[in-house]
Amino acid sequence: MISDSPAEARDRFRGGLRTPTAAWAPGYAQANLVALPRDYALDFMLFAQRNPKPCPLLDVTDAGSVVTSLAPGADLRTDLPAYRVWEHGECVAEPADVSGYWREDLMAFLIGCSFTFERALATAGVPVRHVEQGRNVPMFITGDQCRPAGIFGGPLVVSMRPIPADLVPVAVSVTARYPAVHGAPVHVGSPVDLGIADLSKPDFGDPVDCRDGDVPVFWACGVTPQVALASARPPFAITHAPGHMLITDVRDEAYAL
Repeated sequence: MISDSPAEARDRFRGGLRTPTAAWAPGYAQANLVALPRDYALDFMLFAQRNPKPCPLLDVTDAGSVVTSLAPGADLRTDLPAYRVWEHGECVAEPADVSGYWREDLMAFLIGCSFTFERALATAGVPVRHVEQGRNVPMFITGDQCRPAGIFGGPLVVSMRPIPADLVPVAVSVTARYPAVHGAPVHVGSPVDLGIADLSKPDFGDPVDCRDGDVPVFWACGVTPQVALASARPPFAITHAPGHMLITDVRDEAYAL
């Protein structure tokens, strides 16, 4: 665990540190970022409402705003460790600062992130393998389809955590208490059932080593909107880079039931 406060972590990212944010600022919620022109915001909000498992909305900003109530001192253009810039569905840049790309018509959507419940998993005695191994969480595009809305649709993306078989019920119970940050797993066991051919080849993030007795457990993932962006091909968008989140000032327990 990296014990920086949220403000200290954001200051380090603003200063140029590029790193996945799992285990950073333990005790505080993290959020995915999607920023879209206002003309596409209604379609995206409807997409999120229809797909609350991968897209649990925590905040939506006014057009042009670079601040969020989740972290009043933060600047959405500079305070994540890495971003993606999209044009017509193609990722054209992955900068550490999007000040030069931000537009007055952009509305930012902050979406719950499963990194938020990892401290609760660890407290319950459930190992978090990608944190142990110093890697980004592995994420996979599945064969399951989201419910479409306007121009947005496409497959569900999941994050995978290997869990010791005897602790799977604990992991399910713990994470089910956090529906605002993806909640309980969407699948336990065979990745083939989700259309995933090879756990050693994630679509995003890093492969993670499983130990004897581990079972792959899959949670809905906030990278799902990025796959939807690639399909919908809006003229412009900004997102976080997978695994590189906004660390908020909201305590993780604020999202626990």
